[in-house]
Amino acid sequence: MSPAARAKLDGAKLREQLEPVVSELGYDLEEVTAQRAGSRQLLRIVVDGDGGVTLDDIAEVSQAVSAALDENDAMGEAAYDLEVTSPGVSRPLTLPRHWLRAVGRLVLVPLTAGGELTGRILAADEEGVTLELPGKKPGMPGEPRRLGYPELGRGKVQVEFNRPGAKGDADGDDDLVDDEVAAEHDEGGEDVHDGVVATHEDEQS
Repeated sequence: MSPAARAKLDGAKLREQLEPVVSELGYDLEEVTAQRAGSRQLLRIVVDGDGGVTLDDIAEVSQAVSAALDENDAMGEAAYDLEVTSPGVSRPLTLPRHWLRAVGRLVLVPLTAGGELTGRILAADEEGVTLELPGKKPGMPGEPRRLGYPELGRGKVQVEFNRPGAKGDADGDDDLVDDEVAAEHDEGGEDVHDGVVATHEDEQS
């Protein structure tokens, strides 16, 4: 495969091939991107699940995706690095499942009619969300407001260091991945977790 051909890996086609692999494990494939990284290709896979994803979950997906790529020869002759990560709190809330998984989080969201709101997600379903808006005065309880998804733009989770009932934060359960992490496969197939960057290095050059 020529360098020019390697640079044109089809992310949409790769997603179509890999989505069933990830779904079979019980996770959602949120994003697939392929780009040049020096003389190699960098294939980045972002996955999520209803209960969040742990480091072990990331490793499981990484192994399955790597095996599928090798079996289907999806990358052709291109040398590549595979990175599997969780979305992290910076991922915008654009789909109902994103909002549902962010219940309890403080979010900033633009309104399609103009302006923006900051509130805590009390509930979410296929039609919209209920936000707890700040009280009219400091110390006063917040008030709930129901909003349909057509009224909302791309929500953004706000980072809280002492969020009540948090899991996966600095004060919560360390096993749950709340920020972006990755699982690495080395050439011997061993899983490595470093919490920042991960690659599976294909043996082809």
